[in-house]
Amino acid sequence: MLRIMSPDSPQRPPRHGLARVLSKRGLCSRTEATTWILAGRVAVAGRVVRDPEFPTAGNARIRIDGHAVEAGQFVYIALNKPCGLVTTTRDEQGRETVYRCLDGPGLPWVAPVGRLDKASEGLLLFCNDPQWAARITDPASGPAKTYHVQVDKIPDPGLPAALVTGVDSADGFLRAGAARLLRAGTRNAWLEIELHEGRNRHIRRLLAAFDIGVLRLVRVAIGAVELGDLPKGAWRLLRDDEVRTLAAGKQPAQAEMATPVRPSARPVHGRS
Repeated sequence: MLRIMSPDSPQRPPRHGLARVLSKRGLCSRTEATTWILAGRVAVAGRVVRDPEFPTAGNARIRIDGHAVEAGQFVYIALNKPCGLVTTTRDEQGRETVYRCLDGPGLPWVAPVGRLDKASEGLLLFCNDPQWAARITDPASGPAKTYHVQVDKIPDPGLPAALVTGVDSADGFLRAGAARLLRAGTRNAWLEIELHEGRNRHIRRLLAAFDIGVLRLVRVAIGAVELGDLPKGAWRLLRDDEVRTLAAGKQPAQAEMATPVRPSARPVHGRS
């Protein structure tokens, strides 16, 4: 029997494949969404779904790794990452991850913008806006990153200039954008090093080429956003002007960013 809907009958919202819905919400590419879904990380209306084509309404309640993801709610976060945490959502070796620090009420799902290795600490950004994240991590136009590095010896006076000149290594040519001596003791010293690109273990490998070991490595700034006095393991929301300035990167001007929606959450302290 043909069923005719009356004009007053409620209309069901259109449904699309789950991977497409995640992509349309600005969370990730459709390929990334498919990977997450197949891994069992995505739940719809409280039920884990492993089919990327699962019919899903645009306004469906979706959670990734237990965190709610809302359409159009962009959140930008600065975290003071403690040493010893892995920058990933899940770790196959069972190591603790940076997500143990992100437990504020009302906080939606967010992804790391770039990374810091397990032994490094300091400023790490998160967001649920992949286009903004791509601007920040673009080595050609993204903002410079500043690190304070404790080294295991008193460096020669010419080291800062040599770091900027660069050196050929087994991993290719490595250099710093800027470098200077901050202070020196009797056995070790602190350097400030700025990078305009971020390869894996870039600073450690660069200093190793000069037979210098790293005792501590702290990222203190990304562009104009500074770590400041943010406690270790704590996070804060970026201000609107910080969001826009970071997206501008090295370019003189960029299109105006959408104003982010702020969840009702305050910085919280993680376990360091």
